[in-house]
Amino acid sequence: MNDIETELDGICRALSKWVLPVAVLLLTACGGVRTPVEQKEDLTAKALLQGIWLDEEDDMPWIKVEGDTLFYADTQNAPATFRVVHDSIYVTNAFGVMAYKIERQTEYSFWFCANEEDGLVKLYKSEDVADNLFFKQKQVEILPSTPEVVKKDSIIFYQGNRYRGYVHINPSTMKVQRTTFTENGVAVDNIYYDNVIYICVYQGTQMLYGKNIQKQQFSTVLPEEYLNTAVLTDMDFVGVNEEGFRFKATLTVPETQVFVVLYLTIKDGEIRLSTT
Repeated sequence: MNDIETELDGICRALSKWVLPVAVLLLTACGGVRTPVEQKEDLTAKALLQGIWLDEEDDMPWIKVEGDTLFYADTQNAPATFRVVHDSIYVTNAFGVMAYKIERQTEYSFWFCANEEDGLVKLYKSEDVADNLFFKQKQVEILPSTPEVVKKDSIIFYQGNRYRGYVHINPSTMKVQRTTFTENGVAVDNIYYDNVIYICVYQGTQMLYGKNIQKQQFSTVLPEEYLNTAVLTDMDFVGVNEEGFRFKATLTVPETQVFVVLYLTIKDGEIRLSTT
């Protein structure tokens, strides 16, 4: 096993502490995660779902159903498409397809099983037109990972030479979609903005290197499952040696404590990635 394979194995082992619990949680949902069978959809059940539904526990609007789309009252949650087949509702999100077993459905009542631990989600249909106000803004509120441009510079001496490294963390409009869970165990998608980070190194007035870095450049060493839900959150100029200029990058899963640190070593315009 070569160095990069060893590094990748270490990353995968570390990420498994996060990925596997999530997978287990998803798979314990009533009906589990599975692709809906290619059978005729229950259009009668779908028609009954049209409208605004409130949570029986707090009487607050929860979802609005229009056609085959679920709109959530929480503006941070992205709309989701769904199908009804037999006794289950299949909701598509960033992680895949979630199946929830329908326990009760009438014109004004809809109960389904989110997961075994949290039990039933009990909803009733709204008859108050004012509840439409909760869904007036159909534009999802996208959360910037960095609210404004962050600029950093560091000076490092090596073999009598003075090097200055600059880092500009720039918010972008590139979207990162991550599946989270509501208090009652229902999977919903939140959307965040990723960053593009510009790095450069100067010796005196001469620029020795300059490049925009995006998280896709780490696809050779990070699992796709992690990369899809992570944001490139930080970068630092940390060293110069015979191998080249060194930067430390941090990729974080939004609103969690989960992050991965990778090192970029740059020599002759080429980037080598490592975990140390």
